[in-house]
Amino acid sequence: MAFQGWSPGTRIATNMKVYLGAARRLLSITLDLQEIFVSDEFLCVRCAKHYSTCCQGTDIFVTLGDVRRMTEASSATNFTEFRPPADPAYDQTEEDPFWQKHVFRSDGKRRVVKHQPNGDCHFLGPQGCTLASTVRPLICRLYPFDYTADGLKEQPAGGCPVELLRPQQKLLQVLGMDRGQAEQYRAQLYVEIVEHEDTNAASESAAA
Repeated sequence: MAFQGWSPGTRIATNMKVYLGAARRLLSITLDLQEIFVSDEFLCVRCAKHYSTCCQGTDIFVTLGDVRRMTEASSATNFTEFRPPADPAYDQTEEDPFWQKHVFRSDGKRRVVKHQPNGDCHFLGPQGCTLASTVRPLICRLYPFDYTADGLKEQPAGGCPVELLRPQQKLLQVLGMDRGQAEQYRAQLYVEIVEHEDTNAASESAAA
């Protein structure tokens, strides 16, 4: 900042404005941190206040079993589409070949939940997910567990705001995630992954 030609009073006033502005920003950050660490709100609620959540701008793969459960519970239709991954993190070619083989079509696309115009999940409402937890997509019920066809991994997947945890808190414990239940979801997911529309069509044709 150039002060040449400015009176001492102007310089002092200008410096005070700069310092006060910085102090207000620091106070705002401090209050935000206090709210983060002192609040008794559920972690997902606090996450939604400060970040984009896992329900926003995320590719949510759904099995045909997911689609049936979601349709029956919500009466929604036409809420899925086939889309290639926008994020390279969804490419499981090396980490989980089983996933790559059965989830992705030959054109590199897979069945995902449609986004709202703002990028939110089709089922995300003002108070969170509009689906009951028992009919949400299996990958939503599993998150933030990380997994492959071989089983659950020891460490959670990235993405959750662990910086909002208080000292000594563990992510999966705070979220109330049960490893045994998660393993059941994972096993169900990999059973449903191999089901395809053409298989259903063939079964219905045979039944007719």
